[in-house]
Amino acid sequence: MQKVRAKKQLGQHFLTDLNIAQHTVDAFNSERKFNKTLEVGPGMGVLTDLLLQRDDLDLHIVDIDRDSIAFLKEKGLMPENKIIEGDFLQMNLNQLFAGEAFGIIGNFPYNISTQILFKALEYKDRVVEVVGMFQKEVAERIASPEGSKVYGITSVLLQAYFDIEYLFTVDEDVFDPPPKVKSAVIRLRRNDTFKLNCNEKRFTSIVKMAFNQRRKTMRNSLKSLIPTELKENEIFNKRPEQLSVDEFVELTNLLD
Repeated sequence: MQKVRAKKQLGQHFLTDLNIAQHTVDAFNSERKFNKTLEVGPGMGVLTDLLLQRDDLDLHIVDIDRDSIAFLKEKGLMPENKIIEGDFLQMNLNQLFAGEAFGIIGNFPYNISTQILFKALEYKDRVVEVVGMFQKEVAERIASPEGSKVYGITSVLLQAYFDIEYLFTVDEDVFDPPPKVKSAVIRLRRNDTFKLNCNEKRFTSIVKMAFNQRRKTMRNSLKSLIPTELKENEIFNKRPEQLSVDEFVELTNLLD
């Protein structure tokens, strides 16, 4: 079979190290809480081959790259109706899995890796777990706690519904072609929050508004929203990176 050429416009960097691939797969669904699984961006199938060895997973794969799809079909390792050529970001995941719980795994294309997580967030009532490869700085931002310099919008919005673990760092030389930065694998597991104790749309809006002026205190970045009688509240003395998810919920209720 002819090797698939990685395409820069698709953000592809194919993982070549089988040990790292195995560690990534071992981290996925280790608690055996679900069966339906979607691998995003399988490329030449280094993760796919290992996932297919797992008898606890009902695997589907999706890739927008027709060369990758043709390559994986030619390998003949899984039913063709579970190999999907298409754009993950446009997929109806409830339709794919008939409303069942599922997990997502992948050596994600770096140019859409954050969008992949926000897609998972749209299906937070069905997505049990996500394990993925990201650029290291993106992984650190997603997993960082409040108080960190890289804690931001994605940190808060994802940590509101998922427990996030930074698993391990990956060097550049285990990819073809090598990226210019280090990578990392993180795991997101759905937490027990079914619904935030606030207006969730308002919560998202306030988080984004606060971090858009992250060097300012909340009193200054949100001044157009703060009623006069609340201006002395201590929470407004903080900068956005100092607020936990719970404090952003509290803030949302104060301003609502």
